[in-house]
Amino acid sequence: MSQYKGKIAAALVIVLIVFYAIAVYWSTEPARFDVVDSAKQQAQQRNEQFVIGYTTTSTLMTVAQTLLDKPGGYLSNDVLPPSILMDDMPAWEYGALEMVRDLALSMRKDFSRSQSQSTEHEALKKAQPQFNISSEAWAWPSAEAEYQKAIDYLQIYRSQIANQNERESQFYSRADNLRSWLKEAEKRLGSLSQRLSASVGQDKVNTDLAGNSSNTQATYAPLQQQVRTSWWDIDDVFYESRGATWALLHFLQAVEYDFADVLEKKNARVSLQQIIRELEATQETVWSPMILNGNGFGYVANHSLVMANYISRANAALIELSELLAQG
Repeated sequence: MSQYKGKIAAALVIVLIVFYAIAVYWSTEPARFDVVDSAKQQAQQRNEQFVIGYTTTSTLMTVAQTLLDKPGGYLSNDVLPPSILMDDMPAWEYGALEMVRDLALSMRKDFSRSQSQSTEHEALKKAQPQFNISSEAWAWPSAEAEYQKAIDYLQIYRSQIANQNERESQFYSRADNLRSWLKEAEKRLGSLSQRLSASVGQDKVNTDLAGNSSNTQATYAPLQQQVRTSWWDIDDVFYESRGATWALLHFLQAVEYDFADVLEKKNARVSLQQIIRELEATQETVWSPMILNGNGFGYVANHSLVMANYISRANAALIELSELLAQG
């Protein structure tokens, strides 16, 4: 009997080791890619003309496809081990997905439309909602299936803007379009920066109604409150930020190409390049086996505060770039 129990224990240990090895492999973050080269290769393979907007659309598709095709595939909605026990990579996926959703929405309501009274592009009208299904949906319809449908609709749109006979399908490289999307990116980075900084806890003054004494809100909120990210959520917020900045980094590189003339006219290209450089720093290798949460200037590093520093600087530069684009 003891020998039988020993075999069961040994089998369980082996299974745990195998699950751990798989989890480590599946936790490998996708590598960065050259957005322009990747888009040109896709245009060549499909024998399509490389036009304005092709790079941004291709980058959105590639980032979304990466969520589905990376090691282990899409993990956020898995209900079996070892992926159900993993939280860092699902958090990374969610951060990237949020950036995908923002750009897909801007593609639908801004980049593809000449003015507010123009009609929506049919393929983008179908693609954008597909990305909004719950990231944890695993039954019918599953998140993977819906995201793949969205990518397929984006491919239809990309093929149509590359077809010179499709006059109704356009990508408009304008300063106001770019600024509209950048404002959404600002909000994402601002939220991530706040959540990362709250890893050590901070007393936050309520500034929700600042600017006008007549401003009001629905319910009462205290003038001061203690903001702190839960100890259990610190690594999740960190990896969500890694995923979001990974996706945003590629999107900014894509718009740098597609909006090159706009940026040159506004003398804003160097500002965009500085934002890209700040975001590149967020993708440096994490050498620690775990995300540390030291207190302020304490003995132990605080990875969240380091990430918050890069994101805050990128966000400040985004705000300046947005204001620059708004100028005549």
